[in-house]
Amino acid sequence: MKCYIKDYPRPQFVRKEWQNLNGEWNFIFDDKNEGEINQYFLNFPKFNKINVPFTYETKLSGIEDESIHYIVWCNRKIEITKEHIKDKKVILNFEGSDYETKVWINGKYVGKHIGGYSRFSLDIENYIVEGENDITVKVEDSLSKNQPRGKQRYKKESWKCWYIQTTGIWKTVWLEWVSKQYLKSVKNTPKIDKLQLEIETNLSEQDIENGNYYIETEISFNGQITNKTKELINSNLQDIEINITQEGIEHIIQKWSTKNPNLYDINYKLYYNDKVIDTVYSYFGIRDITIKDSKIFLNNEQLYLKLILDQGYWKESHLTPPNEESIIKDIESVLAFGYNGVRKHQKVEDERFLYWCDVKGVLVWGEMANCYDFNDVSLQNFTDEWIRIVKQNYNHPSIITWVPINESWGVPNVTISTKQQNFVNSLYYLTKSLDDTRPVISNDGWEHTISDIITIHDYKQDYKEIDDEFKDMSILDNLKQYNNKHKLFVDGYKYKGQPIIMSEYGGIAINSNEGWGYGKQVKDEGEFLDRFKKLTKSIQNIPYISGYCYTQLTDVQQEVNGLMDAERNYKIEPNKISDINNLKC
Repeated sequence: MKCYIKDYPRPQFVRKEWQNLNGEWNFIFDDKNEGEINQYFLNFPKFNKINVPFTYETKLSGIEDESIHYIVWCNRKIEITKEHIKDKKVILNFEGSDYETKVWINGKYVGKHIGGYSRFSLDIENYIVEGENDITVKVEDSLSKNQPRGKQRYKKESWKCWYIQTTGIWKTVWLEWVSKQYLKSVKNTPKIDKLQLEIETNLSEQDIENGNYYIETEISFNGQITNKTKELINSNLQDIEINITQEGIEHIIQKWSTKNPNLYDINYKLYYNDKVIDTVYSYFGIRDITIKDSKIFLNNEQLYLKLILDQGYWKESHLTPPNEESIIKDIESVLAFGYNGVRKHQKVEDERFLYWCDVKGVLVWGEMANCYDFNDVSLQNFTDEWIRIVKQNYNHPSIITWVPINESWGVPNVTISTKQQNFVNSLYYLTKSLDDTRPVISNDGWEHTISDIITIHDYKQDYKEIDDEFKDMSILDNLKQYNNKHKLFVDGYKYKGQPIIMSEYGGIAINSNEGWGYGKQVKDEGEFLDRFKKLTKSIQNIPYISGYCYTQLTDVQQEVNGLMDAERNYKIEPNKISDINNLKC
């Protein structure tokens, strides 16, 4: 892949001129919220050190303080050369900072971002100088249930499947150099029936002069150019449709699938008159996800989902992957266990994870981190960030489903509240308006309203109970989940022939004398495999179910029901799990 650069944080949109700002930063807690009053951005106080992008709660940060601190500050110096700023803009990118982030350059306020899971960028051209420059970042977090938190605890102590909070910068911080006019983003939509690619370009400025700006697009596969076009740009947002292969070139279209994750390179060059002023490297996969006759199809072939739930936590770094190798290892473990995909749970993962899923053919359910209260504030916080995330990850072929809400988190009264039902339904239609190419599960697990797929969470540990409960589809009309508290459908909604997925089950914990898991812990490997096989076969044998998702890939802090422990050691040899998963092909 032409676009691949190790550790590059945004592999779907690559420029070669960039600088990684991860590493040692100055750091201080601001428990009294006096940093702005005392102008830390002009004179950073006596400080500790932190290893960005690891948050202060983690071992790899160098601090490892798990207590609650609502406000933190980071600071570092960077060198800017004359070549960096001559006829160029400097863009400061944050892949993830939780939750409200403010930035100063050389003592001057640049801007802020609200949201812990979406990336953001700041144009710092007017704030930097040649030579040494000072970056100061303030991040304010809370235990509020009105902000999208996911599995981050909203109490001062962890419990069950809620974990230590993440505060501050937790993904890569980096600089890139661009021309005065540059490509901000590109949205790629392969049209498999037309063998075309629909491209929506987004340029940085509004005042595009007719006849001056062009986009050159080059598509190639395994080094062979299949098409190359040059289009006049009349506005900063413009749609272009191009053939994937041009007349006269012998090339059979290669689709992306789990068995053959074929990817096309695509390069964009922005011209002003005859001069190239911006070059971006990317890629795409040609595939479609459709639903027909209560089944899911990938490229018109019926797809049976064998997913594993992945929280994306590491022992020494929590939400932040320790390095790119750790991402690859997790994905390879998923495949070794015989799964064809992951449900990335309550987290928007490092985009390098999605890149490697694209490369290795691993399906992904793209999920949002939920709020836990419903009010005007939480509604806006959630919706604003969800829009950014769908747009941010739209181009990844591995993502096949969007899941905004899990188990009615953030909409606790959805069964009786028309307002909350309207919100859930609005998320369905909002997501469809941004992306009409993927199924949307508006509320995963139970209490469904409008949804393209119906999902069930069932942690019964006796396979006979599952056999009895799901022996025929009539159960769907009266099924209740989680201690008989939650209906499968909100009143007024009913099953309409959608595919059905057992999207959480299992959660089997091997006896560890401590920690939490679902049901009674098993005593050893033999008992684990017996229960796992019986539960999995029971689901596989239900003819109207189109797949399942096992809980879960790894242990996370106090939750000990992973197939691997928190250090990624296998509890069970992968082939023993894979053999059971492969009973259903």
